[in-house]
Amino acid sequence: MGTLPRSTSRRPRRFAVSATALAVVGLAVPSAATATAGAAPARLVTPAGSARAWSTPASLDKAPQGLYLFQYTYRGHLKIGGGNFTLGGKVYMVVKFNSGQVKYQKNVIAKTNAGVPGGAAYMETNISAPCAPGNNGYAQAYDYSTKTWSPKLPVAICVRFD
Repeated sequence: MGTLPRSTSRRPRRFAVSATALAVVGLAVPSAATATAGAAPARLVTPAGSARAWSTPASLDKAPQGLYLFQYTYRGHLKIGGGNFTLGGKVYMVVKFNSGQVKYQKNVIAKTNAGVPGGAAYMETNISAPCAPGNNGYAQAYDYSTKTWSPKLPVAICVRFD
């Protein structure tokens, strides 16, 4: 049996070192998404020795703007879910008729969910679903931490006619 010649190419190692260096630089440079108005500026020293100012988030546990809601049917009931709430914060969720009359309301805690950005909030109502087509109500949620209402989500509220 003979021995195989050893490769003298160093490309795989150079590539790995380059990729690691780029990842470290990418983590060190702040993005515009993390900058917030009113946050105290910090200093980043570049390899050349010059300092550059950048902002840090005021609070990392605050949800980004853009609360949203979605609906689905679970166990024959209307269920409301949403995202971008403050993680671990209290969320008031409500389903109302278009007239403003409250049909169902509940306070929940926003938790982590892999498919939902920020804190996820879910509420299972006692409202039967699915209903006949036509939205006669809406769902909305309020994040107590950011004092922000979500946009209204049109929903169909089943009403019995006896």
